[in-house]
Amino acid sequence: MTNQCRTLSVSIARSAEQAYDFLSVPENFPRWASGLAGSLRRVDGEWVAETPNGPMKVRFSERNAFGVLDHWLSAQPGVEIYIPMRVIANGGGCELVFTLFRLPGMTDEKFAADAEWVMRDLAAAKRVLEEP
Repeated sequence: MTNQCRTLSVSIARSAEQAYDFLSVPENFPRWASGLAGSLRRVDGEWVAETPNGPMKVRFSERNAFGVLDHWLSAQPGVEIYIPMRVIANGGGCELVFTLFRLPGMTDEKFAADAEWVMRDLAAAKRVLEEP
């Protein structure tokens, strides 16, 4: 069985390489990812974020040549939320693409609110990356 999902994206007037170089650094996430903006710190070799839902462990994909920015949030042991994200070249700029999965039991309203939240974060990434 699959979960419903939405693909959300924003065009950024920076090369894919420049965008990836910034977005792949966990320490930069608080500058644009509001869900992780409370704090993101290393604790005993793991990343921990203070989120609106409390502290969560965060795993990031290894740096790669493919623009993959996937990350995983752990609200509790054994439960991870997969967050696929990509930087894709588009001419001299790029697309930042985020796949939002609807979690089991999530209401239509919550899924829509999460999509709006993601779009705000993507717009914030665009603003930060396009600053002179």
